[in-house]
Amino acid sequence: MTNYKHALVECVPNFSEGVNMQTIRQITAAIEAVNGVKLLDVDPGKATNRTVVTFVGNPYDVVEAAFQAIKVASTLIDMRTHKGEHPRMGATDVCPLIPISGISIEETVAFAEQLAERVADELEIPTFLYEYAAKAPYRRNLADIRSGEYEGMAAKIQRPEWQPDYGAGQWNEKSGATVIGVRDFLIAYNVNLNTTSTRRANSVAFDIREKGRQQKDANGKILKDEQGNAVWQPGLLKEVKAIGWYIEEYGIAQISMNLTNARVTPLHIAFDTCCERATARGLRVTGSELVGLVPLQAMLDAGRYFLHKQQRSTGVSEAELIRIAVKSLGLEELAPFDPQKKIIEYCIKQDTGKPLVNMSLTAFAAETASESPAPGGGSIAAYCGALGAALGTMVANLSAHKPGWDSRWHEFSQHADTGQKLLKELLHLVDEDTYAFNQIMNAFGLPKTNDEEKAIRKAAIQEATIYAIQVPYKSMQKAYESLALIKAMAATGNPNSISDAGVGGLCARAAVKGCYLNIKINAKDLSQIPEVAEILQKAEEMNNQVDAKEAEIWNMVIASMK
Repeated sequence: MTNYKHALVECVPNFSEGVNMQTIRQITAAIEAVNGVKLLDVDPGKATNRTVVTFVGNPYDVVEAAFQAIKVASTLIDMRTHKGEHPRMGATDVCPLIPISGISIEETVAFAEQLAERVADELEIPTFLYEYAAKAPYRRNLADIRSGEYEGMAAKIQRPEWQPDYGAGQWNEKSGATVIGVRDFLIAYNVNLNTTSTRRANSVAFDIREKGRQQKDANGKILKDEQGNAVWQPGLLKEVKAIGWYIEEYGIAQISMNLTNARVTPLHIAFDTCCERATARGLRVTGSELVGLVPLQAMLDAGRYFLHKQQRSTGVSEAELIRIAVKSLGLEELAPFDPQKKIIEYCIKQDTGKPLVNMSLTAFAAETASESPAPGGGSIAAYCGALGAALGTMVANLSAHKPGWDSRWHEFSQHADTGQKLLKELLHLVDEDTYAFNQIMNAFGLPKTNDEEKAIRKAAIQEATIYAIQVPYKSMQKAYESLALIKAMAATGNPNSISDAGVGGLCARAAVKGCYLNIKINAKDLSQIPEVAEILQKAEEMNNQVDAKEAEIWNMVIASMK
């Protein structure tokens, strides 16, 4: 079963209360009381009598925090007396989950379903699923589900086609109904122009936005269809809303966009298309700005995109990709761009003590040499693998930039991308191995005063030990995979760096062998479990083959030096 404790999900529940700050504070306090989530924003609106709350965390904690907030709202908000400008159908009107990193749309849907079922069962509030979680196409759109609002919902849910997904047939007069689902992250993004003309900014906005513009005849009259509706000419970019406006503070016009699905139209495509259309209209894009937070992946994709256009290797560090994205998008034209404050994953990093990978080399070595049993051989083996992948990546990047090899930049860029991915995964496993060991120690510390406690303790020890087998096995796999990259660099990479490839091969071999030892010692009493038996078999195969694979690299390196 996949563990999502390192995944990141955003939750943006809308509560039908925007005036009573005491009620709002009690709802947000319930969210903040859940360890592992961080409250990012609370936006109450008096006219709408509605508050939008934003918080993030791993999906387990986010679902728990969302449930507790919905529970408090159901206690404090009475929909029988609620009035407001915004359409609504319940005390918690809508509660979307937005996958940020480490989890897919489909995987997030499972968490939305868990939350919806729990709200219906425990709070007796009928719940609907929408957007990606919807069970039928006609239920995807929130407005369609909410049509009729609170006042009409009691009758609506009795109709067969509008039975709630959970809590069918029941009506909660006080709390109404709730819509829960999964949607994409919305990026608010403005592109700066060298003009003060709102009309000209709008002309570019209408070119690019999905809705486009109304068609006109030669006399400037709006064309209409047979039903009398205006005829629209679609714009260039899907999932993009845009308008032009003048910002007095900056003295410029901007194209203001909402990218409602950055997987369909990424940040960098929106920017480049604005540049193209602005140039076609005699304008020039001078920079851009992000309003609010942006997912890390959007910045990494932008960095890779602009490096690719330059025919440069994209297999560089995360920090370098972000730097290229910031420069290429002109994100510092109006104000400094601080990745720690603008990238959502960086903004919410929690203090987890001193992770091994953030220590200096000296501190890491000293921590390993101390009397504590962790970090131990598993973390060191994973780090050896990371060093091997790093050396292979270095040779790939040097080869991509070698004078005279310009035609091969893409070949080596692909190798460097592979190396960066392996490097990141192995660095993560350095700390994960120590975490796994600590989980075993925690399980051994559980009480064992009666038969029930003994059974719980035994099961916890076994579960933690299996995880402590899985982690070095993952490290072993990644280190073993890196040998293919390192061999390719020894065979075809920059000849001036072939010794670096040789050292990389030695590091990868040490990692595979070290992980094998950790798997064997942790699995010695659990080999009868099918999952463990399968890992042992595959680990044996890699251990038996790694010497020959590393020897191939060694012989290539030595032969090149004769």
